[in-house]
Amino acid sequence: MPLVVKNNMQATNTLNTLNKNEKDRAKSLGQVSSGMKINSAGADPSGMSISERMRVQIRALDQDNQNTQNGNSMMKVAEGAVSSTVDILRTLKEKCINAANDTNTDEDRAIIQKEMDAMVDQINDNANIQYNGKILMSRTYNNMVLQDNGGTQSTWANQAFEEGTNATAKALSEYADRNGNTLGILPSDWMTVSYVKDGKTYEKTFKVGNYTLADCFTTAGGNFVPNPGTQDLEAYTAGPDLSYVGVDQYGLPVQTADGKDAVCIRAANGGVNAQIGGVTFCLTDSRGNIKKAQNNMLDKFQMTVRAQDPTPDNAMHFQIGTRSNQAVKVGFTDMHAKALGMMGSDSKAIQITTRARANAAVNVIENAIAMCLDQQTVLGAAQARLEFTSANIITASENTQHAESTIRDADMAKAMTDYTKSNVLTQSAQAMLAQANQSSSGVLSLLQ
Repeated sequence: MPLVVKNNMQATNTLNTLNKNEKDRAKSLGQVSSGMKINSAGADPSGMSISERMRVQIRALDQDNQNTQNGNSMMKVAEGAVSSTVDILRTLKEKCINAANDTNTDEDRAIIQKEMDAMVDQINDNANIQYNGKILMSRTYNNMVLQDNGGTQSTWANQAFEEGTNATAKALSEYADRNGNTLGILPSDWMTVSYVKDGKTYEKTFKVGNYTLADCFTTAGGNFVPNPGTQDLEAYTAGPDLSYVGVDQYGLPVQTADGKDAVCIRAANGGVNAQIGGVTFCLTDSRGNIKKAQNNMLDKFQMTVRAQDPTPDNAMHFQIGTRSNQAVKVGFTDMHAKALGMMGSDSKAIQITTRARANAAVNVIENAIAMCLDQQTVLGAAQARLEFTSANIITASENTQHAESTIRDADMAKAMTDYTKSNVLTQSAQAMLAQANQSSSGVLSLLQ
């Protein structure tokens, strides 16, 4: 091999090897110090891009989980207020049953009325419950209610009667039970119909004769006293057959669960001001004896549609997804005493100052309880769903983080092994470079 001094290829080759080893050592050192095998886009452009998208996804999922927890907290606050109202209504029903007993004097009923007034006022306080400054149960965050007929109409259905019983065509004296057995309502019997509207009780008594259920609210026995010249209630058929039992807040027909016939009555007009708090039928024979079996059948009207005023869709939306409009929607209906039929426009609670009024109030409270339980079910279902959603989000976040870790996190054992190897090779190259630089110095001996 010729002895040269201008181009020391041994030194050049050793220097290139040294630089390569130094780069490998720097890369391994970066991985060991940061714990990541991708520290810049240049290290792995596609891996870096995928990893960053996953990091965005993880941050979004963590915020989704926070949203579900906040939403669940709001649901618990609202559900607690409704639960308190249900407790109050249970107590009020007890008071009404007490007031309906004639062992009480008018003074006793007046005292019970004062208790009722205070409890009904507390129902309003419950409806004004707040979360983060939002008044929850005041209809502010209700689902949509259509404008048709001024809102939804209070509606009840009774499936205790024989199928094919038409409230507008069949006389009460012809009514039979579900098995076709006659109820025993006689033309000579007397019927007292009472209902509560706007906190006031209206009633009338008439001989059954050949009147239909629809006649009870119009021609039978004259007008309701003290509300003459008006029709607040009507018997009707909501759809093409007798299984339709109302029209909901979206304008859609409501049908019985089993698709079988029912007898229906409803408020003549829509909205809270026109709502009927409760309807009570009391049948007696010609001697004034109460016909309990028949009254039991007449008392089986169940609310199918509650009265609500028209409103746009203002329901709460809880964002639970990483993309737009991935949300859980929950509506909060009005839980004030007036919306529950427990109070009139004059802010007076329903009256129980007489036996008749106390009996009418019992059904009003039953309907109010049904409304509260319906809202409580909605809130409970939302809580359960948000809990499942939170668990799913946490799992998704963990799995996404694991996937991101696979792409970006360094295998520390391997990184340290590579660093040690690169470090040893770098030191070895440095020593060899010194030897290569010394190989040309032998030329100087030829010049002596």
